[in-house]
Amino acid sequence: MSAPSAVKLPPFDPGDPLGIDDLLGPEDLAIRDTVRAWAADRVLPEIAEWYERGELPGIRELARELGGLGALGMSLTGYGCAGATAVQYGLACLELEAADSGIRSLVSVQGSLAMYAIHRYGSEEQRQRWLPGMAAGEIIGCFGLTEPDHGSDPAGMRMYAKRDGGDWVLNGRKMWITNGSVAGVAVVWARTDGGDDGDGGGGSGDGGGIRGFLVPADTPGFSAPEIRHKWSLRASVTSELVLDDVRLPADAVLPGATGLRGPLSCLSHARYGIVWGSMGAARASFESALRYAVSREQFGRPIGGFQLTQAKLADMALELHKGILLAHHLGRRMDAGRLRAEQISFGKLNNVREAIEICRTARTILGANGISLEYPVMRHATNLESVLTYEGTVEMHQLVLGKALTGLDAFR
Repeated sequence: MSAPSAVKLPPFDPGDPLGIDDLLGPEDLAIRDTVRAWAADRVLPEIAEWYERGELPGIRELARELGGLGALGMSLTGYGCAGATAVQYGLACLELEAADSGIRSLVSVQGSLAMYAIHRYGSEEQRQRWLPGMAAGEIIGCFGLTEPDHGSDPAGMRMYAKRDGGDWVLNGRKMWITNGSVAGVAVVWARTDGGDDGDGGGGSGDGGGIRGFLVPADTPGFSAPEIRHKWSLRASVTSELVLDDVRLPADAVLPGATGLRGPLSCLSHARYGIVWGSMGAARASFESALRYAVSREQFGRPIGGFQLTQAKLADMALELHKGILLAHHLGRRMDAGRLRAEQISFGKLNNVREAIEICRTARTILGANGISLEYPVMRHATNLESVLTYEGTVEMHQLVLGKALTGLDAFR
């Protein structure tokens, strides 16, 4: 019997050194390539200027275009949503954040926080009223949980909703709210006089009586002043929400959410997108450094030919593609209905931390040019400083994993 002929392997691909694309089907690749092409056409030519100006002009038009792509509420079903898989949604997040974290944040807050909350916890009337317009990008949503004095400990929130006849009256402030000043509807979480509904783990306090409210932006007493003077996520709309005797009817309450389990489940969905998105920022920085290394000459040859530079590139590639593999794994678990919140914390903690390190290393390869907005590296690095903190700080995710590993709760 003759020996089998050797399989001819494809050439090594620096853009996909592990052959991860082999895990994707034709529809996955088509979605990824569509989002990548949109970002290349609509975001990359302008993003450095938007970032430098600290603005995201034309955000409503961008939202409508993203709605046309099916990127808003992408993994939700019905009501005009695309019904995509978790992996497909993750691929979209990666491509959007490869352009800029602010663009991915726009999509993430719209779909994984505001729309997800309505889709999972809202009444049928609420879903019909809000979700089709939000999926199309005609209505922008925001998600009000963090407060000026309560970030990692949402159970301590001071936003209060009290009954007044058949209505609710809300008072308080929310802080660091993406999309806030352009939103048509805000999902606002407030403390009520309800009983102890529990927090579902991963936080301190009991979360008793916390409910979600849908607040139309034109409601009297509601305002959303934009937060300026940011050095991160500059091409993103970030706002404060101020509710001063905001009166809402009884049907403004999300009926399916009681206690902190509601908002925390929304955060888990958003954190999943960050696991992918952070690798987009890392990829863009790595690719910029690789291109620079093979074209920039010092001492008579490209700097990519020096051992120290190659060591940096090799280490960056290792962490980048390990992170993408981790994101794929978590996405497949989510599609199978087997993804736990602790596993999302695993991915968010690892991938954002490694993405920042990749950006910093890429900056060293670019030298002084690394701080210029002509290249994307410093922009991605500063954006990731916000991504590192929002949707759970490093310390919070370490404690989530610590509790899961030991069975001991360090939050209280």
